[in-house]
Amino acid sequence: MRTVIKANQPWWRINWREIWEYRDLLFLLVKRDLTAIYKQTILGPLWFVIQPLLTTIVFTIIFGNVAQIPTDGIPHFVFYLSGTVLWNYFQGVLNHGAGSLVANSNVLNKVYFPRLIIPLSGVIVNFAHLALNFILFLGFYFWFFFRGSAFEPNLWILALPVLVFQCGLMGLGYGLWISALTIKYRDLGFALPFITQLWMYATPIVYPASLVVRPLMKLLLWLNPMTAVVEFSRYGFTGQGTPNLMGYALSWGVTLVVLVSGLLIFNKLQRTFVDTI
Repeated sequence: MRTVIKANQPWWRINWREIWEYRDLLFLLVKRDLTAIYKQTILGPLWFVIQPLLTTIVFTIIFGNVAQIPTDGIPHFVFYLSGTVLWNYFQGVLNHGAGSLVANSNVLNKVYFPRLIIPLSGVIVNFAHLALNFILFLGFYFWFFFRGSAFEPNLWILALPVLVFQCGLMGLGYGLWISALTIKYRDLGFALPFITQLWMYATPIVYPASLVVRPLMKLLLWLNPMTAVVEFSRYGFTGQGTPNLMGYALSWGVTLVVLVSGLLIFNKLQRTFVDTI
């Protein structure tokens, strides 16, 4: 093994080769997080099925039966669950990345490794949770489908891996921003649950995007990158929704801007992480 010592590189240059060389550490962190989550629990991974299931039941009772918000003809349970599954993945990656540096400060003070490894592990860990949630969604989807619900799946269903990939990039980008800033401003850690809660209701999870008709509100809705992800996923499985291609392009634009800027600001601030933790 050869070690090469170099002078300080520009803050905007990310050493992807070094990250690849530490891939074993990445998978060790993923294994550690998955083991720690299920440790000393009776139900284990089932908790990640119970959570979206209970959330969907509450949404169905409150927004479907009490508030009677329309769902574009989609059964309430499938409508809410289709949005909740992707939102949980995005929120999981975001929360993991946002708190990863503070939670691992004891390791950062003692051992050197690419700091980006920690938030990257959250993308893989939460993908395992997404797989469990998606199996739950497919179960209810086919149950309603064979009971005669008017689903019209189309070719957009093939874009699901791209939408999931975008969710991961989006959560990583925002998580990098918050994790870098949380080192100096711990208030963000307290405000994050409140922010993500408001963000969820700003995403068409409990209501269809077709209900938003005012031009300004519609623009704000589609500036939220999660709007396109939820709407196109729902449209691919059911044939109902608002497949706005311009909105989808705008969603990718916001995702890439947030991801690239998050990587750069994270890379710039990581040199002083240990001094400020």
